[in-house]
Amino acid sequence: MAAKLKKGDTVIVLTGKDKGKTGAIASVDPKSGKAVVEGLNMAIRATRQSQTQQGGRIPKAMPIALSNLAYVDANGKATRVGFKTEDGKKVRFAKTTGDVIDA
Repeated sequence: MAAKLKKGDTVIVLTGKDKGKTGAIASVDPKSGKAVVEGLNMAIRATRQSQTQQGGRIPKAMPIALSNLAYVDANGKATRVGFKTEDGKKVRFAKTTGDVIDA
């Protein structure tokens, strides 16, 4: 199935402790159906010191289920994502405004 949310998309969190907050998707794991959003769903992880990185208690963004995320349209509101063909090419569009997401 085609990805409705992709890396770099601005999304809003629908449920959980970060409900209502927005951020950009850093990575998506389609197999588990989760995405990591920059600065959201933070957890403290204890890491060992390495040559390149300082050790200690480091905050890390944890994955959020894709079902708990919604794409933010041009108006700044949550919208569902649909697919349609334009000029023989499959593109994503915002269901609220009808605007094409992939330009």
